[in-house]
Amino acid sequence: MSSAWEHFFAATSMLATSGPIKHRLATAYRTHLATLDAEEVPKEIRDEFCSLSNCMSSVPPLRGESAVQATVRKMSDTEADGVAMRIVNMLGIIARNQSAARPKLRAVGDD
Repeated sequence: MSSAWEHFFAATSMLATSGPIKHRLATAYRTHLATLDAEEVPKEIRDEFCSLSNCMSSVPPLRGESAVQATVRKMSDTEADGVAMRIVNMLGIIARNQSAARPKLRAVGDD
């Protein structure tokens, strides 16, 4: 399993929990994606990941909050839903790429 897959899976799992979407998004990103190095992300989604990272820290923070908290605070629930879907979609691409890279198993006797 790739490190990127593990980070995106954990973030997606956090997004799937109960609670307000903005809280789940901020926690999922801060806990599982903010420290992920873009070089660890597959090339197919690297630009999207960098765009997401820039998006998630685009608002200057107020005293006592992080840029991620400030950015998510300024989002509408609909915008937060859209960002969460971006994360889920990136996980899907990583999973498909890993699945395609695995060798296909054949039954004994298949030629």
